[in-house]
Amino acid sequence: MQSSLNKIAKDTDSFLKGFIKKQKKSELIVPMKYGLFSGGKKVRSKILIDAGSIFKIDYKTLIMIGSAIECIHAYSLIHDDLPCMDNDTIRRGKQSTHIKFGESTAVLAGNSLLTMAFEILTHKDLNTSQAVKVNLVNKLSECAGHIGIAGGQYLDLSYEHKKVSKKRILEMEIKKTGKLFSFCCVVPLILKKRNKSEIKKFENLGSDIGLLFQVADDLIDHKGSLLTAGKKTGKDKKKGKATLISLLGHKNTIKYANKLILKINNKLKKYGSKSKDLSETLNYILNRNK
Repeated sequence: MQSSLNKIAKDTDSFLKGFIKKQKKSELIVPMKYGLFSGGKKVRSKILIDAGSIFKIDYKTLIMIGSAIECIHAYSLIHDDLPCMDNDTIRRGKQSTHIKFGESTAVLAGNSLLTMAFEILTHKDLNTSQAVKVNLVNKLSECAGHIGIAGGQYLDLSYEHKKVSKKRILEMEIKKTGKLFSFCCVVPLILKKRNKSEIKKFENLGSDIGLLFQVADDLIDHKGSLLTAGKKTGKDKKKGKATLISLLGHKNTIKYANKLILKINNKLKKYGSKSKDLSETLNYILNRNK
C-alpha cells in the first residue's frame, strides 16, 4: 500500500513540476510550489488510480487528471489555513503558506493553483476528446465551487459554536471533502462515456469515501498529536466545530466509520478482484494516523 502511494505521489509531483516548468515565470510560482509540493500523501490521486483500474484506464492519463485534482486540493488547503478561515499556522509539519509568504500572496497562489487545474484538464497532452474534457472541467468545477468545497467550507465556518443536526453535519462534510473524492470516482466513467445513472452511482460512492476520509481526519484531530498529524490537533473542539464527534462522541463516531466502510465495500463487491486496491485504500484511510 505505502509503495503504491509513494509511486503515485512521485509520478504526480513529477508531472506537476514539468508542467510548471513549461509555464511563463512569475513571482507566484514559488508560493504555488510551496503549497503544492508539501509532502501530501496524494490519497485522492490513489482513489482515482484505484477507480481507474476497475475500468482499465491508462495510468498516465489518470496521473495527469490526478495532478489537476491535487492542484484543487492544495488551493483549498492554502485558503482553509488563512486567518479569515481556520487560522492554521502549520500544515504538513511546516509553516502554512500565508505564514511563509503573507496572506495576500497565499490567496493569489491558491487562486492560481485553482485555475491551473483547468489548464491541465484542457491541455493538448491529455489524450481524450474535447467533449470529454468539457465534461471533466464541468464536473470538477461543480466539486470545487459553491456546491462543493467552497460551499462546504462556508458551512463549516457558519456552524461553529452551534448545535447542528447529524443531517447537516453530513451534508457539510460531503461538500467540504466528499465532492472532490466524488470527482475522483467518476473520472473513469466520464472517460469511458458511461451513462448518467452509472456515473451517479460512482458519484455517491465517492461521496461516501470522502465522508470516510473526513471522519477519519476528525478522529485524528480528536486523538492525534502534532508530531504524527503534521498539523495542530484538538482544533475542532477549541473552535466549536460541528463534527460527528461533537454530536455522537468518540466511540460512536468510530462505530459510524466502521459501518460506512462496510457500506462502501458492499457497493464494490460486484466488481470483484478489480476493486481490491480500492478496498485496501479505504482501510488505509480509516486506520491512518495523519
